[in-house]
Amino acid sequence: MLAILAAWFVSLFAGPAIYAAMGLAGFAFLAFAGIPGIVIPQKVAMAANSFPLLAAPLFILMGNLMNSAGISVRIFAFAKAIVGWMRGGLCQANIVGSVIFAGMSGSAVADAAGLGTVEIEMMKKEGYDAETAGAITAASATIGPIIPPSLPMIVYGVVAETSIGALFLAGVIPGLLMAAALMLMVRHLAIRRGLPSHPFEGGRALWRAFRDAFWALMAPFVLLGGLFSGVFTPTEAAAVAVVYALVLGLFVYREFRFADLPKLVVDTVETSGVVMALVMTASLLGYCISVSRLPQEFGAALSAWTTNPVVYLLIVNALLLAVGCFMEAIAAMLVLVPILVPVALKLGIDPVHFGLVFVLNLMIGTITPPVGVVLYVTAKVAQVPFDRIARAVLPYLVPLFGVLALCTFWPPVTTFLPSLLMGR
Repeated sequence: MLAILAAWFVSLFAGPAIYAAMGLAGFAFLAFAGIPGIVIPQKVAMAANSFPLLAAPLFILMGNLMNSAGISVRIFAFAKAIVGWMRGGLCQANIVGSVIFAGMSGSAVADAAGLGTVEIEMMKKEGYDAETAGAITAASATIGPIIPPSLPMIVYGVVAETSIGALFLAGVIPGLLMAAALMLMVRHLAIRRGLPSHPFEGGRALWRAFRDAFWALMAPFVLLGGLFSGVFTPTEAAAVAVVYALVLGLFVYREFRFADLPKLVVDTVETSGVVMALVMTASLLGYCISVSRLPQEFGAALSAWTTNPVVYLLIVNALLLAVGCFMEAIAAMLVLVPILVPVALKLGIDPVHFGLVFVLNLMIGTITPPVGVVLYVTAKVAQVPFDRIARAVLPYLVPLFGVLALCTFWPPVTTFLPSLLMGR
């Protein structure tokens, strides 16, 4: 099994798509182990036949609709009206806008590509250099999958068989802490670099921006209110979100036409197809890992090394931060959750707490080179070479690491809301 996994890691750098590499590794294991090939379609079909996973393409479609309906522009304008008067005002507005957008899209890439396009363009017009605009956009985009709804949380919940609602709640406080920490860092850098600020435009301008963005701002309250009041499940919340975005685009803001819908559906299908291919082939590889007893052997070896939950969390943090530099977050999650979660449960670590730490590590990985997918997106949007964006984002990793450390060493940051509202 270790030889097959080693071959799989090597194949990742040889060119094939990640899902193809995982599928080939699983097929090789079955062939060597003498397990009938009928297992392949069975495991692949079972992975795709998941009701909670149905939320993934729906949230992706909602993010595409939000970007096409003029909602991103209104959100950023409102964020600018709130914090634009602060030193480095547009950087601060960038972070606040990401917090608001996080309650709608649940995807770091959607935030960087959708809202980020608006933010970077406006920051350039105000005289910010492209590296600064791209770096703060990339850093703030990591908040998207932490504040609910969250696509990575859904995938983690499905694979780890953990309550998705509890995972959503667990991300609220850490997500807000990430925003606050980034805003403090921006203030420090803005004073040192002399970044501009805007005079407060007055209550009337703030009210006008709030009125223009009101229905967009209501989206998180509609989704989370219905979700946590029990009116609908996370999967049904995704469907409600799509309908809400359609209504806003077609009838409220009127910046979206039915003629635009086919292209958005095709874009959603393409993105969802990649996610589903990863999920299905990872399920096959996960079955092979389980049959090989690798999790049990790994858990036994690690338990012999340490029985301290904090030490184990530190090991997991180091592992995931390293893996996040080379693998896409969902792919890493699908491979590593079956290995790492059983050990965490054995050591008495709360699965919701572990899930939040797991996802936060991988989200930080999306802005670390050499395979930081959000960095690639923002580099393209800002029209800046990748290496320059990678250097510019380094200061913003400090506050994110600080929040990660807090979540790791003080579990109530993640478990307070689930315990309060769900009795966990």
